This record gives sequence, structure tokens and C-alpha cells, in this order.
Amino acid sequence: MNRRNSQTLCDSSDFLICGNCQRALRKDKKMLIPPPSRGPSAFIPQKEFGQANDVNKLTNRLAEEYSTSGRLDNITQVMSFHPQYLESFLRTQFYLLRVDGPLPYHYRHYIAIMAAARHQCVYLINMHVEEFLSTGGSAEWLSGLEYIPQKLKNLNEINKLLAHRPWLIKKEHIQKLVRTGENNWSLAELVHAVVLLAHYHALASFVFGSGINPERDPDTQNGIQTAVRNKFCVCDLANDNNIENISQTSNDAEQNGDYESELEALMERMKKLQEEREDEEASQEEMATRFEKEKKESLLVVSGAFDEEVISTSNVSRYIEDPGFGYKDFARRGEEHLPTFRAHDYSWEDHGFSLVNRLYSDIGHLLDDKFRMVYNLTYNTMATHEDVDTTMLRRALFNYVHCMFGIRYDDYDYGEVNQLLERTLKVYIKTVTCYPERATKRMYDSYWRQFKHSEKVHVNILLMEARMQAELLYALRAITQHLT
Repeated sequence: MNRRNSQTLCDSSDFLICGNCQRALRKDKKMLIPPPSRGPSAFIPQKEFGQANDVNKLTNRLAEEYSTSGRLDNITQVMSFHPQYLESFLRTQFYLLRVDGPLPYHYRHYIAIMAAARHQCVYLINMHVEEFLSTGGSAEWLSGLEYIPQKLKNLNEINKLLAHRPWLIKKEHIQKLVRTGENNWSLAELVHAVVLLAHYHALASFVFGSGINPERDPDTQNGIQTAVRNKFCVCDLANDNNIENISQTSNDAEQNGDYESELEALMERMKKLQEEREDEEASQEEMATRFEKEKKESLLVVSGAFDEEVISTSNVSRYIEDPGFGYKDFARRGEEHLPTFRAHDYSWEDHGFSLVNRLYSDIGHLLDDKFRMVYNLTYNTMATHEDVDTTMLRRALFNYVHCMFGIRYDDYDYGEVNQLLERTLKVYIKTVTCYPERATKRMYDSYWRQFKHSEKVHVNILLMEARMQAELLYALRAITQHLT
């Protein structure tokens, strides 16, 4: 047995899982684990959530109406910074899990477990273990993939590709799943499953990017034991995962002045870009060149000095196949050039929406409302500044995620990404989107230091939805190719 397999298959009793970064930690390592932080998030002070007001009343009402877990969970509390979006998110999630549809209810929760396991997201795994059992699922299935029906096992390949390299999904993957036979998937069932997988891959990004705390100590009989920490991930404390040019910061006046000057500089760049847009529009050839340049430059964005291997405990890896398979840069050096996905040729609005709605009634409308909500959500503020048009910044965030997945918009000037997104923010975006289990508080704190926590949660919502839409575009295009 090679070293990787021996690590992957080792006894899970030798490990704890960090409650924030979800990486496996050897119990025999000499490290101090701080007491659990209180509140919904390890990244956001509890006082940010504590005030009773109309927003909290709305959040409680939405949780009562749409919660599938029967409680006001930490994800909902963090998302409540943006109640309009929260309602759209909860309504969509409730429809996927609880409204009559192509898939049996216990299948839906097991698919959520399989999706969350790709990123070792113990928070979501434990949540859906409970719901899987409460909807009639067999406890034996929780022992691992070898105990589940072959039909569910057949989702492993598309789960793996969607989570890490969705551009590899081809019509042949779809044909293999829907071919005639005892374990085949109908197209309606497959669309339901694909939407669930994309939803929970993206939600894992939000969980890690927002430092969502565990709800409570899970029942380790079916769930997975976690070790929680306070301000910094225990992995940071033990391994000192530094990011170039990023350091711990204090709140002294001098640094506050630096943060303010960073904010002013960003606003000045936004103003200058807007003026340049109005003066001269770049040609299609120039915009295509800028996209390729940004795609290649994304290779240089690294997420810190992490170990090449992330150990996965058997408790998590029992829900996935090929645990070593992960994100690989779309524009890898020295490899055959992969074609760019041009949104002009296959977009959510013109193609994906109608296909989803035709095969899985109404979910297309709910997803479309959610995508439009997050894309247009604004309060016209930036930190302490009001009456600011943030459209340019929001579009840069959304399109940078799609760029990392090889998706290009013909009408977008990718030169704006480099002007608007500082390097520490790019590190954060790439980590949260591509390997969220590696996200730390240090990364969260390192970018846009003058901005409010609610604005950083807004960023995480944008990243989550951009990632989900990217996964869906590749999967739905493959389904369309299968149908034509």
C-alpha cells in the first residue's frame, strides 16, 4: 500500500477534524486548541449578530417557513446580513430538498453528503446525516459508498468532476448515466441530482469562506467528530500557513489609516475605469487577449504554503471515491490547450434556464431568481462611503470566478479584474472557490480590511453563486449535447 492510501485509509480514531478548515489533524500532535468560539461564525464577532430588530424577526420567520433542519442554523444567521438573498436561497433549497420532485427524499440528502464530502465539509455532512435518517434513509448507507445502491454509486464520477474540474464533463458522462438498464437515471432525476451537487459544492465554499461554526457537538455514532477553535485555525497555529505579503494585523490608528487609503485607491480605480469605458471601448480581439492573459495570471495566484496532500479521515472519505482528485488550473502550463467556454454560445439565461425548467419543473425559475438577486444585490455602499455604484466590482468578482473555470463573456473587459481585485483578494477567491477546505481566518481578514463583515459575507455569496452557475453551465451543456 502506498503512502497516500495508508494515510487515507488509516483509523479515524487517530484524528480530529478542525471545525473550521475541516482538515484532519493527528491527535498526537502537540498543539493547543483554543476553546470554541461563540456565535455562528469563527470569523465574525458574535456582537455583529446580537441585535434584535426587524431583520432578525424576518430571519426567524424565514427559518420557520423554509428550514429543513427544524432550527435557525448558523448558515442562515450569517446569510441574514442579506435578508433579500436569504429568502431566495432558503426557498430554493427547500424546493430541492422537501418539495415533490424526481428524486426520493432520502436520496436528496445522501447526494448532499456526497457533494459536501468532496471538500471534507463536516458541517454539511453532519447536517444531512441527520436529515437523511429522518427522511427514512438506511443507517447502513452511512457506513460508506459500498453500502449504497449502484444507482447512487454511479454519480461518483460526475460529483468528482463537477466539484473540481467541471470543464471535463462531456456528453459521454451523461450517456453513461441515462443508458437503459436497472440503475439508469432519467433526465429529470439527473438534473435534480446535478443541481443538488452544484448547490452543496458551492455551499461548502460559503461554509468555509465564512468560518461557519459547528451547530453543536455532533452525534459521533453517525456524524463526524470535530475540533473547534477560536480566532485562528489550529492548522494555522500548528503549521503557520503563511501567505506572501499577508500578516496578522492590529487595530492601531496608523493601520486604520492605511486601510482607508487602500479603500480610497480602490474607489479611484473604479472611477478611472468608468471614465475609460466612456472614452474608448476595447475591440473584441483586445478583450479576448485580456481574458487569456487573466486566465494565465490566475495560475500565479496560490493559496499559501499548504501541504500538497490533505489527509482525509476514513469518516469523510467513505463518502467519496478518488479522494486525491482535486482542482487543477484550467490553463495549466505545459498541457494541451483546452477550449474556452464562451458564455455567448451557451449561457444560463438563453440555454440552461429553459433546459432545467423543462426537465425539473419550477427549479429553473427559483435558480434564476437567486442568480439575478445576487448579481444585482447592492446597498450602494463601500465601507464608510455611501451612494457608490458597486456594479463594476460585483461583476469583477463574479466573472473572475468564471474565468478560473474557463468561462468567458465576450462583452466583458477582463483587464478590469486586475485593476479592481488586489492580490490578497484573489488568493481568497481562488481558495474559497477551488479548495475551500483550505480557507482560514487570516485569508478572510487580509483583504478589504476597511470593509464591514456584512460586505465580506456579500462577497462570499457572490463567490458561491458564481461557482454554482459555472458547474451548472458545464453539466447542462453536456446534457444539451446528449439531447441533440
